[in-house]
Amino acid sequence: MCGIVAIVRSTTPEENGSESLPEVLISCLNKLEYRGYDSAGIALGRVEEGGASLVDSDTKRPTIERFRAAVSTRSLEELKKLLEPIAHTTHAPTGNYNRGIGHTRWATHGRPSERNAHPHQDCSGSIAVVHNGIIENWRELADELTATGHHLESETDSELIAHLIEEETSDVDLLEATRRATKRISGSFAIAIMDANSPNSLVVVRRLSPLVMGTGKGICMTASDIPALLGLADTYYVLEDDEIAEISPDSIRVFDLNGDTRELHPILVSWDISAAQKSGYDDFMGKELNEQPTAIKDTLLGRVATNGSLTMDETRIDDDALRDVDKVFVVGCGSSFHSGLIAKYALEHWARIPTEIDISSEFRYRDPILNSSSLVVGVSQSGETMDTLRAISLAKSSKTKVISISNVVDSSITRHTGGVIYTRAGPEVGVAATKTFSTQIIALQMLALYLAQLKGLLYPDEIKTILEQMRTLPDLMQIALDRSEKVLTVAEEIASKRDLFYIGRNTGYPVALEGALKMKEIAYLRAEAYPAGELKHGPIALIEPGTVVIAVATRGRLWEKMHANISEVKSRGATVVGIINDEDDQTASLVDYALFVPRTPPLLDAVVDIIPLQLLAYHMAKLKGFNVDRPRNLAKTVTVE
Repeated sequence: MCGIVAIVRSTTPEENGSESLPEVLISCLNKLEYRGYDSAGIALGRVEEGGASLVDSDTKRPTIERFRAAVSTRSLEELKKLLEPIAHTTHAPTGNYNRGIGHTRWATHGRPSERNAHPHQDCSGSIAVVHNGIIENWRELADELTATGHHLESETDSELIAHLIEEETSDVDLLEATRRATKRISGSFAIAIMDANSPNSLVVVRRLSPLVMGTGKGICMTASDIPALLGLADTYYVLEDDEIAEISPDSIRVFDLNGDTRELHPILVSWDISAAQKSGYDDFMGKELNEQPTAIKDTLLGRVATNGSLTMDETRIDDDALRDVDKVFVVGCGSSFHSGLIAKYALEHWARIPTEIDISSEFRYRDPILNSSSLVVGVSQSGETMDTLRAISLAKSSKTKVISISNVVDSSITRHTGGVIYTRAGPEVGVAATKTFSTQIIALQMLALYLAQLKGLLYPDEIKTILEQMRTLPDLMQIALDRSEKVLTVAEEIASKRDLFYIGRNTGYPVALEGALKMKEIAYLRAEAYPAGELKHGPIALIEPGTVVIAVATRGRLWEKMHANISEVKSRGATVVGIINDEDDQTASLVDYALFVPRTPPLLDAVVDIIPLQLLAYHMAKLKGFNVDRPRNLAKTVTVE
């Protein structure tokens, strides 16, 4: 969940430009703030002209300068204030800043406070660490450390790492001390370590938690996610699980935890820095909402052969093996789970394969029946969601075929699966998924269509027609987006309500679930979604005069049955907002507020129907003055179980 960044660079002015290292670190943390924002901090190291660490005039020892802040959701702003005296120090007479580590925190162990903010230090103050992940054996390690005289200042598990490394540094360098300390840790981690006595290098190590690396002219850096490095790095790499690296301005040395040398392989990053900026929008969520048509186009790009058939080269699983699949399991969390629910209709209708949809955190604990003819599809926008990674591991251990759906090239989930379908949505900085959700739907539907093609269940002309229909979706989505002002008008009418009920049938039900999730995430309203047919089995008891019901009532297979459900809640005094197809006056006459969307081919309608629900949550949150990019208590990437 947390975001970490580590930078070591040359002190040569012509290689570093005019921006100081503190400014660069703050800029990187700004790009990672979606990962956590209850506190933030950085640690900096200086070197003297000859390249040695700057020595404190009082203690006569090399020093680390540390700055930390924890103030509600504005900890980065507070951190910037603390750094103002040195913010523009590029080449100072008292030594040049050449290395630093930074952190933006999403609390797991210990409440948000300056004392619990990273970086953490050892007893001597010579070692500083930032950490993303969870140390599972922290109680045992804490007892051992306090018994040997270590003083722990914070309530966090992360501080223990600094003290573990301190215990190992008496006779070895930082790299070896970190390797030894890491072998004592159980859990997940991405760690960056700075030692006052190592003036020209940093050490990083990872297990399960994400960590990317980048190099440029006179600079080497690592971070939790690619956007932090955009504009600084020319070449990108991924550190694998249980690998440790020593980085300096002009080199990277990589080893496994046994000390054996490992090779570092570059990865392709097609995003540029503009993709991770707001580009004139007030917030990232507004920008990403409006990028959905382009994201769908890019996800479809290159998937169709000259004969009109579907090609899926990235799957990397033999066609004969996929042809034999007789059961599909789709696993995901949050919006990814909802995209799987929508995919179930396509997988069973087009490919005629029984399909189960599981929340990742529940999947491996229910003893699923997996075998070599099963296919598990792991869906994760970041490719680093810990629960989904664990579900994938279970599938692999059962000799099951595994495909991942991810938005990040070479993410953990894609490296651990036999096949992958990339969503090509570009970086999504807003915590609430928008464009990654819609592209996941399309990626999963392409998989369903591909399986139907392999099994010969659809004629070539039928597949060609569906693909042509998919290519019309961006234009239909744009029409829905252009009606944002109408959605705002409805939001203003219902802004005072605290409880919302969402209903839908067929693919409209998971659309309702996703719409309710968006409202909960960013507008903090109690929003519950139900299959419309289930109303009479309990939820209708909650409907009373003034209750708002949002009905996904586009013209699907069960359109007429939705009319009956709308009438049921209207007769009990509900105010109904309907998601309705253009020119459907019949349904419009049943509701209080109609939000119209273009009519879309069956099974493809979800990516259009969700747009007014995304916009409704967006406008409701803005009307209430909430930060839509950084909803409270949430982080973009969930890298803990």
